[in-house]
Amino acid sequence: MKTFTMTPDQIEKKWILIDAEGIVLGRLASIIAMRLRGKHKPTFTPSMDMGDNVIVINADKVQITGNKREKPNYWHTGTVGGIKSRTTGEILEGKFPERVMIQAVKRMLPGNRLSRQLMTNLRVYASAEHPHEAQSPEVLDVKSMNPKNTRSAS
Repeated sequence: MKTFTMTPDQIEKKWILIDAEGIVLGRLASIIAMRLRGKHKPTFTPSMDMGDNVIVINADKVQITGNKREKPNYWHTGTVGGIKSRTTGEILEGKFPERVMIQAVKRMLPGNRLSRQLMTNLRVYASAEHPHEAQSPEVLDVKSMNPKNTRSAS
């Protein structure tokens, strides 16, 4: 029997809606990365973009365990002495809280051209509203998958 490989015309993409309220960030990011990659499908082909389109709402209400809320995130502006940092908590309470979720998912994908293509299939919104109702996304209930996926607000 030959190894089955998908062709681009055989790929079927679905739209998935995930509510991130009260879910642990790392566990949610790994589920999203698996869905973006398409590893949940029996016809998974590593070299193809065959994952689903994922919409994440309430990204500002995601839970972070331990002291990771106070952990600094560093970046460089490109100028001399341009190292900057902000804690994860400051980012979540700031203007663009969805960036925490985007970075967590991005870092769970391989660092190649395919992963950059896969990241275009991810849409993250800080609030409960999203402009993708016309795609009629099906809801993925991450809270009921595993009791460890949720954490009480502390």
